Amino acid sequence: MAVMRLGYAHVRVTDLAEAKDHYANTMGLYETLAEGNKVYYKAWDEWDHHSVVLEEGGVGLVKYGWKVQYSSDIDDIEKKAQAFGVTVERMSKGENPEIGDGIRFTTPSDHVFEVYHEATLVGTEVGTHNPDSFPRHLIGVGVPALDHSLITAEDPGQMDRFLSDVFGFYATERVQTSLDDDADIIATWMTNSTQIHQLAVLAGPQGKLHHFAFRLGDWVEVGRAADLFSMDDVPIDVGPTRHGITRGQTVYFFDPSGNRNEVFAGGYLAYPDRPMNVWTPDALGKGVFYHARELNDAFTSVLT
Repeated sequence: MAVMRLGYAHVRVTDLAEAKDHYANTMGLYETLAEGNKVYYKAWDEWDHHSVVLEEGGVGLVKYGWKVQYSSDIDDIEKKAQAFGVTVERMSKGENPEIGDGIRFTTPSDHVFEVYHEATLVGTEVGTHNPDSFPRHLIGVGVPALDHSLITAEDPGQMDRFLSDVFGFYATERVQTSLDDDADIIATWMTNSTQIHQLAVLAGPQGKLHHFAFRLGDWVEVGRAADLFSMDDVPIDVGPTRHGITRGQTVYFFDPSGNRNEVFAGGYLAYPDRPMNVWTPDALGKGVFYHARELNDAFTSVLT
């Protein structure tokens, strides 16, 4: 294993005070650092220093951080990215607070990725010595962890190849123009673990963010989250509902700046030898929104 997980999502927000209220008081993230126009957060069941970075000044994605298992994985990924034709630069410890040395590059989809091994360990909110199941005083939704993200690219097939060749990811699900092996890829859901997807890529403009998602446990927690969004006047985009693709339970909603968030629960276990699920465009509504079986235009066109 090289890439273990999505370590952090760094996004822009128009109003930092409004964003802090949303991510701290509605989502229940813990602030770990405030520095200039940036605020750093972690969720209660995460042990590294941060998983979400908010930067005031606009909307959309600044970059993703990907944590690797060994420091040698950084060199390996650097070579593979260069072989793919990507220009790689080195980043030094401290360029990102509490993050060690690593590499930075722009993907074929025009998204900035950082790869690192070292992060300051701050521990979960329940510790590791006879830990409780969850913190007694959760705030808001009380999400336990960052889960995955979905981005757009003009050529999802190229990003599928990039993530496979450079990160060692494999596709668990795809939307293709047909069932043929050489069909064009419209969207792909990719992982390198048993997590159903760590990053998904949908056909669309270069460099855009569709959403980033937080993990929840089950349907009950997803429904409770939707109730809390209504209490806090958080604009709900879609849900609660289920995906056909990944089988996850979901609510999509927007932060105060218009960045789309998701809470996600369930989904099946992925394995490299599991046959990939393939969806065709005629079934895309069912694939994305299993109950309604209709895909509204705003869901794929509203991006930041």
